[in-house]
Amino acid sequence: MPDPSPAVFFEVFNEIGIIEQLSRAILEARLPDGLIAPHFTVLNHLCRVSDGQTPMHMARAFQVPKTSMTHTLKVLEERGLVALRPNPEDGRSKCVWLTDEGRDLRDGTIAALGPDLAQLAQGFDLDRLVDIKPVLTDLRIFLDRARDG
Repeated sequence: MPDPSPAVFFEVFNEIGIIEQLSRAILEARLPDGLIAPHFTVLNHLCRVSDGQTPMHMARAFQVPKTSMTHTLKVLEERGLVALRPNPEDGRSKCVWLTDEGRDLRDGTIAALGPDLAQLAQGFDLDRLVDIKPVLTDLRIFLDRARDG
């Protein structure tokens, strides 16, 4: 059995953090001027999970202060990528809806990453990525549950 010391977990999370920084730089190079990775992750979240969520719900999901999420959503709304509409269940709050432009930007950004990902595929064994994906998914699910706990 591997050593369960905190150092092992730290080393794994450190590697994941560095990978996140490097992949963020690649992503941000493909985004339109004025948009950064957090903007894209909100668009991706709305596509992947579902739109119609409140800003508070999204702030909790991203583990950021509501003010940070509000600022991110304001930028996206000003660019026509999301729409904030009254919450049909609670007239006091709003819900976030992805616009067609937001979906197109998300899809276009993923397409623009094609050459970068092709270069990665040439230099790194895809089978190894396929092998670690379930482990990373399980780790994410565990951490999500522990957070919501």
